[in-house]
Amino acid sequence: MMLPLQDRIRTAVRAALHTQFGLDRDAVAIPLEVPPNRTFGDIGSPVAFELARELRKAPRVIAQELASSLGAIDGVTRVSAAPNGYLNVFLDRAAFLLQRVGPEAPQPGRVGLPKTIVEHTAINPNKAAHIGHLRNACLGDTLVRALRYRGAPVEVQNYIDDTGVQVADVVVGFRHLVNLDLAEIQRIADTTRFDYYCWDLYARVTEWYNGDQERLKIRAATLHDIEHGVDPTAAIGAFVAERIVRTHLVTMARLGIDYQLLTWEGDILRLQFWARAFELLKQSGSVFLQPEGRLAGCWVMRIDEDGDAPPDAPADDAALAPDSDGTPEAEGEPREGELREEERREKVIVRSNGTVTYVGKDMAYQFWKSGLLGRDFLYRPFATRMDGDILWATTSRADLAIDTHPAFGAAAATVNVIDVRQSYLQKLLKQALVTAGHVDAAANHTHFSYEMVALSHPTAAELGFAPAPGSEEAAKPFVEVSGRKGLGVKADDLLDRVIDKAHGEVSRRNPEMDAAEARRTAERIGVAAVRYFMVKYSRTKVIAFDIDEALSFEGESGPYLQYAVVRANNIFQKLRDRDGLGEGDVIAALPTMPPVALVGDEGADRLWSLVLDAARLDEVVEQVARTLEFVSLAKYAFGLAQGFNAVYHALPIMNEERTDVRLWRAAALGYVRHQLTAALAMMGIDVPTRM
Repeated sequence: MMLPLQDRIRTAVRAALHTQFGLDRDAVAIPLEVPPNRTFGDIGSPVAFELARELRKAPRVIAQELASSLGAIDGVTRVSAAPNGYLNVFLDRAAFLLQRVGPEAPQPGRVGLPKTIVEHTAINPNKAAHIGHLRNACLGDTLVRALRYRGAPVEVQNYIDDTGVQVADVVVGFRHLVNLDLAEIQRIADTTRFDYYCWDLYARVTEWYNGDQERLKIRAATLHDIEHGVDPTAAIGAFVAERIVRTHLVTMARLGIDYQLLTWEGDILRLQFWARAFELLKQSGSVFLQPEGRLAGCWVMRIDEDGDAPPDAPADDAALAPDSDGTPEAEGEPREGELREEERREKVIVRSNGTVTYVGKDMAYQFWKSGLLGRDFLYRPFATRMDGDILWATTSRADLAIDTHPAFGAAAATVNVIDVRQSYLQKLLKQALVTAGHVDAAANHTHFSYEMVALSHPTAAELGFAPAPGSEEAAKPFVEVSGRKGLGVKADDLLDRVIDKAHGEVSRRNPEMDAAEARRTAERIGVAAVRYFMVKYSRTKVIAFDIDEALSFEGESGPYLQYAVVRANNIFQKLRDRDGLGEGDVIAALPTMPPVALVGDEGADRLWSLVLDAARLDEVVEQVARTLEFVSLAKYAFGLAQGFNAVYHALPIMNEERTDVRLWRAAALGYVRHQLTAALAMMGIDVPTRM
């Protein structure tokens, strides 16, 4: 951990600035940097440059006066002024490592951080999860793990849109294409892969609509019946949604992704959350009734300049409620080009027929998450989580509700992990909070956006999605897929394929390995391959998933990082087998050993630099939490694994004859292993025993 040490250095420098120059302790920022090499120290600060104009002195002079006036700093051996004006800090290497590997090693995380709600995944409960959902879930889950590493209390929610057009379309398919009643649908769910069955049915319904636009009236009637609880339509919709959600939970559990609360959109409607939010919006003047024009009879919200809609945005968000493949799910509403100029500045919240739009329901949910609604859900146990705890779900039925449930909602900060195509709608949520007078809640609400997932051409061919030779799609750098058209890559199919390929490699490398262990190892490697691939690119970049790149045991991949930890584990296994030394024995012996492996030996600077890099994990996590860019965490872990492998080859442990050097090196690499394992765990990656 570097942050507590950095805090001590900053405190000491501020005190010296106050004593030496009379500066306000809280008024001066103290930037800290990593010097280009160890001769310039372990931490550097250009603070003298920042103060040169104010103090009317050369940076070199300021640095010299600062260095001479600094008192003792715990963990620091000396502070010197460089000729160019930098302040260079040299750490006590042995003490630094001992403090981090001993039984009283400081734990990461800060105290007193506010509660954060992270909502992620939010797959429409009408068919199997697909590859695009994996990026959402992997990013969201990594954010949750990073925030918890920082010490923040986090509540993980998964929003279930059980009253949307996607569920309605599957109900239309069951009732009008295959003509099944609820009992027959339940039988199919019990005897088939139900999420796959609904996947195909959903694609058929889309084609059916395209054949006759009049059929969209059936969709509208079905949607109305679902929203208003009219059976048998509502009962079929409820069954489909709940059964599909359970398949989604199984899929995500394969990746180690878990939730605390499933929030059902239907409960927002049935418990009158929207009615309450609507009253708050009307009272604040955030929405108003449009008396004329194409939007006559609609309740609308005036759009601010910074909330401009994209050129093709509809006035009614429900007309463009994208599935995760980004395709419109409803038609027939006025498009932007069909509206008068003043109507382009208005967003429909409640349609003229009284139904609530997509963004309206989201506003009610957001008000509840921020603790501003004055109402709460009822809650029911839904399933058992991976850690054995209860997965809760909202409910509007008193007969299902349990009083003894955790306190949900009312968070100081909220994060919605939703793809970039919904940026406009997320801006409207913030605007609704601001116009209702909740400026702080708006400032503490974050849309964690990300770009789509496509396939590389080799992977598309391997999965059976290769575009026709010579086609326009074949000329593109990647292959786009569409779940709505039935051409999406199902998440479970992708995981199965990756794990099967990993299993082949594990079996080839370890022919003597037990079959069950080989399968468990392949599953861990496959999950690492997928999860690392999903976070190693900037979230603003469209990624083309490539199975072979993701599974590579060399290069920037999850398996490469796992292999570095396996190597480190092998070092300690060999120490136990040959010398009878466990990791605790190694650490206990260090205080009596001269630390030449860190301070004077050939390769000492190299080993020490690796230890310092490993200690930067908490600093990297702070950056991740600030920027919401996990590429920095992925790159950090990859660099640490590379550094470990380089030192592993250059500075041997088992073949080192000097006991003190051998044990210090082992302790250093043990610390690196610990930090790399923690970084991998933050990305949801477990390490197998062998690879």
